[in-house]
Amino acid sequence: MSISAVPTFELERRIAADGCDVIVGFDEVGRGSLAGPAMVGAAAFRAADLDRAQQTVPQYLADSKMLTEHRREALYEPLQTWVDAYAIGSATNQEIDEWGISHALGVAALRALDEVERALGIDGHGDARVGAILDGPNDYITKALGTFEAPLVPVPAHVITQVKGDQRCCSVAAAAVLAKVTRDRLMVALAENPDYARYGWAHNKGYGSKAHRVAIAEYGPSDLHRVSWNLT
Repeated sequence: MSISAVPTFELERRIAADGCDVIVGFDEVGRGSLAGPAMVGAAAFRAADLDRAQQTVPQYLADSKMLTEHRREALYEPLQTWVDAYAIGSATNQEIDEWGISHALGVAALRALDEVERALGIDGHGDARVGAILDGPNDYITKALGTFEAPLVPVPAHVITQVKGDQRCCSVAAAAVLAKVTRDRLMVALAENPDYARYGWAHNKGYGSKAHRVAIAEYGPSDLHRVSWNLT
């Protein structure tokens, strides 16, 4: 499959045609960071609203990694009003250390799914069907369903994984931008604390830059570092 420079609703429409009433795109941010939470964005559309959404796609929507920070920021508020519902699920650095990154991402995704379903009035007592598109090759959402750590979502989603989903699918692209901006803002805000400023999170957002690793070696890890990881 060729990758379009502009994401579409092609896969979302196929999922709707299979009988799903709501389609939720998911993408993660912070998987490889040395500090701070991992987050999973969820952007939901009612199947009945796909035509409206297709006609009003915010300009410049694309894979968040292909956008400048300025353009992501400019998209943040328009995306919030364009989608039918969205949420950002989070897993703390302590949860990542305890559970491992894959399970932590699954729990974060289910936290987001729980929030968007409730925002759309899905309470599990009706016959609503929910489909999901998860960026990447691995379905960590379904694996986390029913575990002690995960919320009991009203309606479990049928998950389809899509490699480069953030480039191909509008719902995933929206989730990616919303999650990326949310996490970047958090890391910049945390960097204003003198205890964290030394690690340069305002610039590296917690990822393993050379300056960040040097600071960890000099000062030791903070309470927001993933201490189970190779930090230096």
